[in-house]
Amino acid sequence: MAFFQFEFLQNALMTGLMIGLIAPVLGVFIVVRKQALIADALSHITLAGIAANLLLGKWSTVFAGVNPVYMGMVFSVSGALLIERLRKVYKHYEELAIPIIMSAGIGLSVIFISLADGFNTDLFNYLFGSIISVTRSDVWTIFVVMVVVLAVIWALYKELFVLSFDEEQAKLSGIKGSGILLVFMAMTALVIAASMKIVGILLVSSLMTLPVAASIRVARGFKQAFILSVIFGETAVISGLILSYYLDLASGGTIVICSVIILLLAISYKKWKMTGEEKIYGPKSYDR
Repeated sequence: MAFFQFEFLQNALMTGLMIGLIAPVLGVFIVVRKQALIADALSHITLAGIAANLLLGKWSTVFAGVNPVYMGMVFSVSGALLIERLRKVYKHYEELAIPIIMSAGIGLSVIFISLADGFNTDLFNYLFGSIISVTRSDVWTIFVVMVVVLAVIWALYKELFVLSFDEEQAKLSGIKGSGILLVFMAMTALVIAASMKIVGILLVSSLMTLPVAASIRVARGFKQAFILSVIFGETAVISGLILSYYLDLASGGTIVICSVIILLLAISYKKWKMTGEEKIYGPKSYDR
């Protein structure tokens, strides 16, 4: 009942529900494209934006009153666009784009943090997530991001579906892959930046991949994986927020552990189901 009595818990719950929806939705496309590490790269470049804002806030009163999330979004979207650009530069080694941006994000973060004389409470909350730091302004920011992301997914669903499974075939079919992928990467960057207060920069990629990893173990098709990813994501967020409040734990880590438990249950269910079918139909070759 505490989640309905205190405003900061209401903010955390509303924010968590929105993140639990849009993060797995984008995560399905990311996992299918075999680019799960993109979320990690963008989270690190987002950290650089947060650290830069906190540093500028010490030097100027103008930045002191600005929500660091906005600077994080600028850095994150810029990193997403650079990844797509680098993928074109390294046509035969596209995977290099991700560690390049990740390394740049880590380097900039360390420099900005050192210039700001180390960690402070605000930066620690962004790193690992904190339900007490979520404000009503954060709720509205994530709501806008959610509306934009869902609108883009609805409008470009077919194109993203084809691009995710076969990018070359999509280009031959006349789909303008470059522009669509740039938009998709920008949406991913916005979600990562918006999720920082709840999950934390260092853990946000888990919410994009773990629910999807659980869903593809039990789903029978792409659309079912889509739905199950959202269900698993929301379950992890809600249970994680409740446990983090009553056990006084960091919300980000608790949500991730809940996601891991759901993944382990999905894997166990799949193995149990396979064993049951073998008893009925005899041994069979499965993709484990």
